Order: sequence, then C-alpha cells, then structure tokens
Amino acid sequence: MPHKLKPIIDNYESDFLNTSFGSNYIQFSQFEAEIKKLWENPLFKIGEVGSSFLQRPIYSIQAGSGSKSVMLWSQMHGDEPTATMALFDLLNFFSADDEFNKVRHLILNNCTFYILPFLNPDGAELNTRRNAQGIDINRDYLAQQSPEGRILRLFHENIKPDFSFNLHDQSIQWSAGKSGNPATISLLAPPYDDACSVNDTRLKAMQLATNINDVLQTYIPKYIGKWFDEFEPRAFGDNCQAAGSSTLLVESGGYKDDFDRQFVRKIVFIAMLTGVYSIAGADFGEPDVSSYEQLPVNEKRHFSILLKNCRINNAVIDIGLVAERIISNSAISYVYRIEDMGDLSGFFGYEEYDISALNIVTETPLAIEQPANFIIKDSENEILSFNNGRITAKKI
Repeated sequence: MPHKLKPIIDNYESDFLNTSFGSNYIQFSQFEAEIKKLWENPLFKIGEVGSSFLQRPIYSIQAGSGSKSVMLWSQMHGDEPTATMALFDLLNFFSADDEFNKVRHLILNNCTFYILPFLNPDGAELNTRRNAQGIDINRDYLAQQSPEGRILRLFHENIKPDFSFNLHDQSIQWSAGKSGNPATISLLAPPYDDACSVNDTRLKAMQLATNINDVLQTYIPKYIGKWFDEFEPRAFGDNCQAAGSSTLLVESGGYKDDFDRQFVRKIVFIAMLTGVYSIAGADFGEPDVSSYEQLPVNEKRHFSILLKNCRINNAVIDIGLVAERIISNSAISYVYRIEDMGDLSGFFGYEEYDISALNIVTETPLAIEQPANFIIKDSENEILSFNNGRITAKKI
C-alpha cells in the first residue's frame, strides 16, 4: 500500500496543506472561516448539530456517497488541535481535482464521512483540555453532563458508523516504549470490556491500526507507540467500540524541532489518508494484526530539555524540563518547568546537554513542578538561562 499513496503524500505540502493554520493553536474565528469556505463547495454538506456550553455552534461536515460510514471527531479536548488541522488537509485532498482522482474517487464513492472537527470550541478558545463547565468531555459518555458530550453521543448513535476515528493530542513526554524515540503518534483499538476481549468489531479496528502502522513505519520508523490497552467505561472510544463501530484512537505526540506540531500534523494526515483508503478498498483480508500488537506501549520518558551531570548541592544530578504552552492575546510562548531531578538515566530529551564542565547558578532552590530559575555558565559567559520558566539566553 505505501507505493500507492506515496505520490499523494509527496505532494502534501504543495497541494493539500491548509495554510490558514500555521501554529498549534486554532481560534474559533479561524476555524469558522474555514467552515464557511467549505460551505461554498458542493462536495461538502455542512450542518450545525448543536451548541457548546457558551453557545458556540458545533459544526458537522459530511462528504462522500459510499455505503461504508466513517465518523471522525477532533478536539474534544480544546488544547489538542493537531488532528483538526490534519482533517482540513484531508478535506483539501477530497476536494482537489488532479492526477490522484482514482484514489480520491475510490474513497468518496465507497465511504460516507461524518466529521465533527471542533467538538470543544469553548475549550479551544481558552486553550484548555476541559469544556467551559470544567468537564472532561471524554469522561462524559455515561453521565452526559456536558452539551458537547451529549451532542457527540447522539450524533454517533444516529449515524451508527462502521468505523470511528477518535482524534487527540498527547503529551510530548510520551515515548515509544524504551526506544529512545518520542511517541510521535500512538494508536489504540480501545477495548470494550474489562477483559480487553476481541470481537469482529475490535479486530477490524486492530487491522485498521495495522494498515496505518505499516505505512507510518516508512516515514517515522520506531516513533509509533501504542496507548494503554485498558477499558475506561466513561470514555467515548471504548463505548463506541462496544456499540459496534470499529474505533481507532489516534494520539498526536512530539517530534524533535516541531514545537508547533506541523510535521506531526503531516503524519496524522498520512494516518487518516491510509485509514480511509484501507476502509474504502476493504484492505483487510485475513486478519493479521501482529505489527500493531508489537508496537511498544507508551512510557513517559521524554523531556523537552534534559540537562545531564549538573553539579549542584554537593551532588551530580540530571534535570528534566518540560515546556508548557502559554497563549496570551493569541500569541504563543513556552514556559519551562522542572519535571524531575536526580538520576534520569533511561530518560531522553528532545534537546540533551552535558553540563558537567559548566556551572549552574541558582538564586532559589530548585523545585519539582516549578518554573525553571537558574543560569548555566562557563567561566565567563551565560550559556543557558531561565527566568521564571522563560529562556532568556541560549548559546548552547
């Protein structure tokens, strides 16, 4: 399958990338402007399926005319926009007219897509995981206390899709097992019971994950993880699987020098394109889910910056820092907090520095989960310094 999709992927940046999104933050006004553009395209049917707690409209997008129903939802956690951007890239592919029409028509003639691309607009505007009520929508399948959760459940129950894609971002701290690589993307065919049983519905989801993994390994080998295979009775993916829809969780993670997750966005585009192409072509055959089952389970082993061999308080320790995204007046910045200190062998950093030959100067004691406040210097100059979590000098 990779050879069939590679020419499309090679043209991703030039032909299908939605350039209206360029950072890892989407304001509701930006999103709504893109929805209005789709409204003008007869390929897409745009609807309003309800409103958020703060009365922002929640839009649906329908495309295709095939017998296989596929539902995708994104940004049920407001601060997880990577897949939303990738969805609009996929819609650009759907609406294009070029040498890839054979693949495009195969997908759109065999599948009907139902998409909720911006499920938590209030949380997105506030850059928070939860909705404006403070509810985690992905733990509201049973209680149904959030309007967004009620909308998603009713929409899914009405559509009864054959396949579902539950699209999320995950922390950049997740690693692909002990590989030393971040989990740039993680997959899971979520269980539908405590025993993690496998019926035909879940087996199809596992095969779908296998097909996606086989393609992604040609782009990011050993950067793919598996989310935890544990049943969560309050979660949407687990319950959608139980309802008979082959459901796949897709978690967008980190990659070196990709703060805005624009490379990761491309990887998610590849994953979704591969997935819908598999579904359209019934590319399942004899079930073989071995490559999916062999994926390393996520482990939290990555820091944004790992400082090794720091001499402080009569000890030699490692310091792991994690960057937290801060949005103020639509501007994005990053604050580094101390995630861990001590012997961090077996852990990794997107940036790693050996500080053994340098000095570390602190005005206040270092503390876990607090902003970084220290200076690293040689005999004359500041090499790396943090003031209240923000980098003020970097010559390393």
